[in-house]
Amino acid sequence: MSNDRTTVAVHGATGYAARELLTILLRHPGAEIVALTTRRDDAPHVADVHPSLRGRLDLQCENLSPQELAERAEVVFLCTPHGASMAVVPELLEAGAKVIDLSADYRLNDPAIYAEWYKLEHTDAARLPETVYGLPELFRDVIPGASLVANPGCYTSTSILALAPLLAGGWIEPTGIVIDAKSGTSGAGRNPKLGTLFCEVNESLAAYAVGTHRHQPEIEQVLGGVAGASVDVLFTPHLVPMDRGILATIYATPANLAGTERLLDVMRAFYEDSPFVRVVEDLPGTKATTGTNFCDLTVRTAKGRVVVLAALDNLVKGAAGVAVQNFNLITGRSEATGFPEVGG
Repeated sequence: MSNDRTTVAVHGATGYAARELLTILLRHPGAEIVALTTRRDDAPHVADVHPSLRGRLDLQCENLSPQELAERAEVVFLCTPHGASMAVVPELLEAGAKVIDLSADYRLNDPAIYAEWYKLEHTDAARLPETVYGLPELFRDVIPGASLVANPGCYTSTSILALAPLLAGGWIEPTGIVIDAKSGTSGAGRNPKLGTLFCEVNESLAAYAVGTHRHQPEIEQVLGGVAGASVDVLFTPHLVPMDRGILATIYATPANLAGTERLLDVMRAFYEDSPFVRVVEDLPGTKATTGTNFCDLTVRTAKGRVVVLAALDNLVKGAAGVAVQNFNLITGRSEATGFPEVGG
């Protein structure tokens, strides 16, 4: 597959992340989009669902079975809600397709933890421990051989990328970590909800799911593996009145007396071979990453604490962009293929 174009399908093609994914795949030299799905029976044209794709992609959004998807496409991206992906993954894999799942269904290793946080019984639980977690900056060595990749969540990518270098080197304590994160409303998806209506979010800033957000156990699971010890975080997300972007301010207890410059050097060294992570001197903001697959990171020491700041675009590096990184790795391509901003 590495020398030819790979046929791809997007299952659940009507949402914001799917639109971003299609935009990236259309400029990708090794991807051929052959199928799009929706649960709607009227098979709308993709341009009617995503007007920005008018004249760029001539496909209907069809209601296709997993078998039909696998017959058309070598790689299937799942842009479906939690609970929907696990209903189709076994059939897609059985039919020979490779799968990149943007939902949360295969991110957690323990089905009991999944059931606790998502209030659903996992119907494909035996597959959870063997599923590859698709954050290439940490797991690029094991992603290439995978048939199923669990794409990370947007808040989790932000938090994990920010903390991994410091936990891996023992520079901060693995407990007592506080993550204060703020996201644009596209992170809540395209389906209308009272809390994300314009009149609710405009000129307002509010926290939600304090200590109960579903990304918290995902963050702790992945960072626990990085640290080699149990990691405990208090994660508080906020909704801000903008379309896209995440900014996380993270507070941790230092494990030694290293200063700001030393910790910046640690982060630079950790991400030396990661083209989409930029360790910056200034304080990052969301506008610098909007529409890109970059995550901007920096660190400071202040009043006996380590403060890490991270910014990324939740629809790109937090969803579609990292999915394409995973696509490149499982099809034998350079991780940066399709991203001209880094020469791909």
